Amino acid sequence: MSNASEIPLTKCVVFDCDGVLVDAVSSWRTLHDHFGTDNSLHLQRFIRGEITDVEFMRSDIQMWKAVQDPIFRDELFRAYSGVKLMDGAREVVEELQSNGVFVAIVSAGVDLFVSSIAAMLKVDDWIANGFVFNDDDSLSDEGVCRLHATGKGDVIHRLLQMNNLDVETCVSVGDSEMDLSMHVDGSRFIGFNPTRDSSIAAFNDADIDVVNGKDLRAILPFLRLQ
Repeated sequence: MSNASEIPLTKCVVFDCDGVLVDAVSSWRTLHDHFGTDNSLHLQRFIRGEITDVEFMRSDIQMWKAVQDPIFRDELFRAYSGVKLMDGAREVVEELQSNGVFVAIVSAGVDLFVSSIAAMLKVDDWIANGFVFNDDDSLSDEGVCRLHATGKGDVIHRLLQMNNLDVETCVSVGDSEMDLSMHVDGSRFIGFNPTRDSSIAAFNDADIDVVNGKDLRAILPFLRLQ
C-alpha cells in the first residue's frame, strides 16, 4: 500500500464506471442479459485486439437486432433499471468533492447509462461510448466510439489539460486490464475489485495498489485528501 503521506495531494480522481461506480460487470453486458444474447467470443477477440471498438459495438447491436428489431431508446433505459450503484460510491464522490477534488468518469460503456450515473453522483465531467438513433428513436446499426477502451490515457491527458490539473495529482480507478491505459505517466492507479483472471494478473504485473471487495470506500486510504 502506498504511504499517503509520501504521495502528492489528490486533486483529480477519474473513475471507470462499470464494475467500479456501479455493481455491474459491463453496461454492454447488461443489454446482452436483457436480450438473451452472448458476446463472450467477441469479447475475447476484442481483448486480444483482433477487432476494433467500432467492430465490437457493431457486433453487439447486430446480436440484439437479431432478437428484436426495431429496438427503441426507452427499452434500453428500462434494461438498466435494476443496476445499482457500487456500495460506497455516493459517499466516496461526496467525500472527494468536499475536499475540492475534481471527479470524472471515463468509460467505454454505454452513454445512455453512464450519463445517468454521472448525473446521479453529480460528477464534474464524464465521457462514454454509445449509440446512434434513427429519427423515430430506434437504434441504428452503428455505435459511437468517443474513446478506445485501451486508450483512456489520451482522454485523461485532455481532461487534465482542460482543467489545469497536474498529472501527479491525478488518481485513476479501474477494474480491468484495459483500464490500465488510464495510468498515464506520473499519475497513480488503483485497481478496484478485479474479477477476471486476466485482470488480476495484469494488476499484479503492473505493481499497483489493488482493493478487493465491493465497497468503494476502501480506496479512500490510498488517497491523500489533506
